[in-house]
Amino acid sequence: MAERVVFGAADRSMAALRRLVIVALGLAVIVWVGCSSVTRVDAGHVGVRVRLAGSARGVQDMPTVQGWVFFNPLTEQIVQFPTSVQNVVWAASAAEGAPRDESITFSSKEGASVNADIGIAFHIDPQMAPRLYARFRQADLRVLANTFIRNAVRESINEVGSTMSVQDIYGAGKNKLIGDVQKRVRDVLAPEGMVLDQLTINGALRLPENVVGAINRALEATQNAYQAENRVRQIRAEADQAITSATGAAEAARQKAKGEADAVLIRARAEAQANEIIRLSTTPTVLAYRQIEKWDGRLPVYTASGSGSALPLLTIDTAKMAEIPEAERRKALADALAVPLVAATMPGAAPAASSSAAPSAAPATSATAPAKSP
Repeated sequence: MAERVVFGAADRSMAALRRLVIVALGLAVIVWVGCSSVTRVDAGHVGVRVRLAGSARGVQDMPTVQGWVFFNPLTEQIVQFPTSVQNVVWAASAAEGAPRDESITFSSKEGASVNADIGIAFHIDPQMAPRLYARFRQADLRVLANTFIRNAVRESINEVGSTMSVQDIYGAGKNKLIGDVQKRVRDVLAPEGMVLDQLTINGALRLPENVVGAINRALEATQNAYQAENRVRQIRAEADQAITSATGAAEAARQKAKGEADAVLIRARAEAQANEIIRLSTTPTVLAYRQIEKWDGRLPVYTASGSGSALPLLTIDTAKMAEIPEAERRKALADALAVPLVAATMPGAAPAASSSAAPSAAPATSATAPAKSP
């Protein structure tokens, strides 16, 4: 009986141990399945759900969102693509890109060989990620950059470079080369879900020494031509300046001479007008008044050389003063006074009044005064 009780207790212990092992294995399977069926799509990435079995095998149309994603690890797979900007440099120097020479060589229109270090920046369009993976079956963008993208860049730069002269590529046409290549590469990458952000030529282009020498000589000749042309412009400007100065001096001299002539003419016309006014305003009464006003009360004394010589008499003839009628004299005087002096200076202006000769003296009425004998 004791042995039976012992064996019964042992059987119960073994059964409990087996149940514990089964539970532990079940929990382990559950944890493994849970960990395998959940993944996290980090920020800056996009996840693509790929079905591995069933009738809907392949890539689904829409990518998954960022965050935790549940999937069946037995029939599904989540492939992640980075959506941040990727930078790649293909250079000859091992310090910039890969340890080997990855620079790109192309030919110009003349067939000259041109070598350049090319740099690109691109990113993935999240909505196009499923198409990208379905086409290339590659999630490593570095591999895509060094294969598909590099081939697109090399082909585009060869096509554009073959239409340009080496002097344009080496000089001012470098920007046009980059712009045209960039446009062609964008057109190739866009349908595949890749967006080209920037394409650059890093550093100077590398050309054969003979080509560089020929370009430098051509540039030097062009520079000399520009300098000669600038010198011609300078000489022409100096000549124009001298002509302008001479013309200005001549015009100033003409204006000065004209001003002096106008001044002489104004003075002459003013004097003529004054003389006319004096002539018209002079009457016998005025002359007699002026004579009396200027006389100091003494008679002139003349001495003759001979004792029997005749003595000259002081004679003032005012007979001609009365020839102009009084009404006509007053009207002419008013007209002469009414003409402004400025009007006489205007081009084409009629003279203010015509000058006439001074009245001649005629012995009509004489005023005599006896002279004292010595």
